[in-house]
Amino acid sequence: MLKSMSSSDDHLVSLIVSSTGKSHLRQIHAVLLRTSLIRNSDVFHHFLSRLALSLIPRDINYSRRVFSQRTNPSVSHCNTMIRAFSVSETPGEGFRLFRALRRRKSSSLPANPLSSSFALKCCIKSADLLGGLQIHGKIVTDGFLSDSLLLTTLMDLYSTCEKSNHACKVFDEIPKRDTVSYNVLISCFLRNKRTRDALFLFDKMKKNEEVDGCSKPDNVTCLLALQACSSLGALDFGEKVHDFIEGNGLGDALNLNNTLVSMYSRCGSMDKAYKVFNRMREKNVVSWTAMISGLAMNGFGREAIEAFEEMLKLGVSPEEHTLTGLLSACSHSGLVDEGMMFFDRLKSGEFKMKPNVHHYGCMVDLLGRARLLDRAYDLIKSMEMKPDSTIWRTLLGACRVQGNVELGERVVSHLVELKAEEAGDYVLLLNTYSSVGKWEKVTEVRSLMKEKRLFTKPGCSVIELQGTVYEFVVDDVSHPRKEEIYGKLAEINQQLKIAGYKAETASELHNLDSEEEKGCALTYHSEKLAIAFGILVTPPGTTIRVTKNLRTCVDCHNFAKFVSGVYDRVVIVRDRSRFHHCKDGSCSCNDFW
Repeated sequence: MLKSMSSSDDHLVSLIVSSTGKSHLRQIHAVLLRTSLIRNSDVFHHFLSRLALSLIPRDINYSRRVFSQRTNPSVSHCNTMIRAFSVSETPGEGFRLFRALRRRKSSSLPANPLSSSFALKCCIKSADLLGGLQIHGKIVTDGFLSDSLLLTTLMDLYSTCEKSNHACKVFDEIPKRDTVSYNVLISCFLRNKRTRDALFLFDKMKKNEEVDGCSKPDNVTCLLALQACSSLGALDFGEKVHDFIEGNGLGDALNLNNTLVSMYSRCGSMDKAYKVFNRMREKNVVSWTAMISGLAMNGFGREAIEAFEEMLKLGVSPEEHTLTGLLSACSHSGLVDEGMMFFDRLKSGEFKMKPNVHHYGCMVDLLGRARLLDRAYDLIKSMEMKPDSTIWRTLLGACRVQGNVELGERVVSHLVELKAEEAGDYVLLLNTYSSVGKWEKVTEVRSLMKEKRLFTKPGCSVIELQGTVYEFVVDDVSHPRKEEIYGKLAEINQQLKIAGYKAETASELHNLDSEEEKGCALTYHSEKLAIAFGILVTPPGTTIRVTKNLRTCVDCHNFAKFVSGVYDRVVIVRDRSRFHHCKDGSCSCNDFW
């Protein structure tokens, strides 16, 4: 039957296109060899494409052998194999084939932008910057700088290799930028921590769309913009993106609604997160996980438990991330018994999964915050899998808070064994020593950090006002209104002292001669500068929202609480691990973080 059907080339091509598996393709291959139709370029191209690109699961080795039988493959044949290598586990072979094709090109084959595009995808898969640079050079010499799709792929390569400046230069060279090219550059900015640039580009994209009609933000653009807003805590900008979503008929997209819930949660606006969640026509486990995790990070532990129980009642099965959010909620709210109960249920197999390293990390955090350090240590030692550096750092953070020097030293030794030492680990140990006045140990650790060439990450705080994001670091003098900001901060400190605020000098890691000197050293932390700027430029009663890249210190936490009472402001600080909603002199964390 197969043989009779192959009497016509057209029928054979049709048979190849409709083939359903490898055994069927092997039969066709046999016919091609017997009838010498394997030499027909068009038939060979269809067979190779089906074999290399459409077969599931793909068999790159079989495809390679078939390709090697072609004595003089065409550009299309080569492109098919380069493309196949780009989605395989051996993308480097695709780039080598491209180079071989380029060597033949000068004598017999014309330059082909598809070859460069597929070769770039091979470099993207293997993060091969050097290969990408070589292809970039060929694009220039071949005169393909007007090919917008090819340049967009080149941008994707530079994004993958974290070369955002290179990606920007290519973007500027694209003759007609469309939505995809904008999305690639926004994604590049996010990957390279240029979050504010991502938001700026979103705005620019909307303005350009009004002019040329080619760059209208789509579903992907909005997802990327919302992720940027989440990272910065940029609530005003996030609301602007939300308005765009609703105004352009994207409001029913499940992935956008899930991301909106996450964005509002990460901006400390749980009321708006709940509104989005409540009006969703469809909810999946990602929706519930976003809501539970948002409640957790904002200190609504019992509400997170209620949401979890409601999810189970509706027949939605939790995923690993759902349990991580739930256990985190118990940890941030001090719900030790509840956390242990859910963890036991997890271990029993009730949720059809085993505890992973993140679940154990939540439990270590829960026990550490509850001052049950020995139980936390025993839990780590009892883990079925090997504890990672994050778990040990979680316990080290608890040792710092509790001033447990002996256990803290033991934890650092485990980190040394893992060869996972970071500057932050030694800073936590410094904090532990300084909290109990062991200044000679502080000096030793500082010397060790210098010897190991470990440098601390500078604290950075971000505040968004009217859609513009401002960034501050400790002792920052870069802001054009620095004199006004420092003047306002001095005024705030005077008012807070009258109300009873006193600097928490245990947060200062230097052995200064007096408490007054220590207090002065704490005065210009990045959160305080951001809060002072917010009070300076906003009307009375406006909520102050600050996002910090590190854990806030005890003194800055107290400062935010006093500001909320004295200035009658809601001050919301999101640090590395959770939110602090300060109002009327109190914090939502109940000083438990």
